Amino acid sequence: MFLIQDRGVIDMINYVVKINEEFRNVVVSHKALIEAELEEQKKQIISGLEKGQVLEGVVKNITSYGVFIDLGGVDGLIHITDLSWGRVTHPEEMLELDQKINVVILDFDDDKKRIALGLKQLQPHPWDSLDTNLNVGDKVTGKVVVMADYGAFIEIAAGVEGLIHVSEMSWSQHLRSAQDFLKIGDSVEAVVLTLDREERKMSLGIKQLMPDPWNDIEIKYAVGTRHSAKVRNFTNFGVFVELEEGVDGLIHISDLSWQKKIKHPSEFCKVGDAMEVLVLEIDRDNRRISLGHKQLEENPWDVFESTFSEGSVHSGTIIDMKDKSGIVALPYGVEGICPAKHLRKADGSNAKVEETLDFKVIEFNKDAKKIVLSHTRLFEEGEDKPSTPSKGGKKPSGNSTDQAVKAINQSAEKSTLGDLNALSELKEKMDRGE
Repeated sequence: MFLIQDRGVIDMINYVVKINEEFRNVVVSHKALIEAELEEQKKQIISGLEKGQVLEGVVKNITSYGVFIDLGGVDGLIHITDLSWGRVTHPEEMLELDQKINVVILDFDDDKKRIALGLKQLQPHPWDSLDTNLNVGDKVTGKVVVMADYGAFIEIAAGVEGLIHVSEMSWSQHLRSAQDFLKIGDSVEAVVLTLDREERKMSLGIKQLMPDPWNDIEIKYAVGTRHSAKVRNFTNFGVFVELEEGVDGLIHISDLSWQKKIKHPSEFCKVGDAMEVLVLEIDRDNRRISLGHKQLEENPWDVFESTFSEGSVHSGTIIDMKDKSGIVALPYGVEGICPAKHLRKADGSNAKVEETLDFKVIEFNKDAKKIVLSHTRLFEEGEDKPSTPSKGGKKPSGNSTDQAVKAINQSAEKSTLGDLNALSELKEKMDRGE
């Protein structure tokens, strides 16, 4: 180190950075001296750093992810999440350049070259000052700060948030996105469902502020009452329909139609269809309602019991073979089964698919919806003319009865959801013996 004098005045003290003896000159640098002093100062500051220590610093730079603080020759970073207990969109919302602030040291690496600072840690945690009288069931008001498909986070105080799960937004059981109900910035009133002060977690609900449609379910949807519903989705065993928001019911596949054999509900209706239903059973505890569609119409098998009584003869067409037995299409949209031994014809050959023959009813089971037929019995017993005797040995006059039953058949063929209004008329006529 040299003193450089000029005209008797000491200008400055510099570091010698180069000596050239040949030309007898010396290169000095004041900047190098300053940097050396700053480095020494930095070492002293770093050596004294401790976690939890509070220091004063100056805002040096602001980025989207945090703020750099000058601690007097040493820089530290306050991450955006450590600026406030509440949510911060951008650090500029809280700090500005050259602002003096107090910060706390949260962590640093072994060489103490990276220093993590905190600002919110100088304030008590909002959960610690949360109203001690707040309990489950109380109402709170807050603002939507974060949205996700599964729910919305509501800030009821700076740094205190609760989650409204999408299932707590509506009484409806159909899965939907939280965005269908709320958006960021919305002011929301909600009910506290769970509260864990130690874990600092809270769950909220908004559907609890609306009447639960199941509260008076037995009154509004009493067993035996008729209602209009909307088809929501299918399963292999039935159709789920919505009676109103939050009230769904199931129509079992066996309760869709009296006549048609349905393998899958999609054969009968489609999603979005409006259906008339009858309430069969209510399970309030499990929030289940059993519904029926076929029960809205009279059971045609009550009529068929007379039309296809044992001993009556009808023309039918074999439409399929199953386990060597013939599936026979009978009048009025009814199917019967003809066992293999009863398919033998008078010439000794067996009846085949697409043949139209006369068949005699040898068994009628209304509960099982089963009609067993025989073609062989006709020539074995010497019968060759079709007849349709009713109960009591009388034969219905085919005109009015056949026309009414035919209307049933045509209605069922045109639309699976169609009415069987002619059925009542038919039964009345048969009861009168017409």
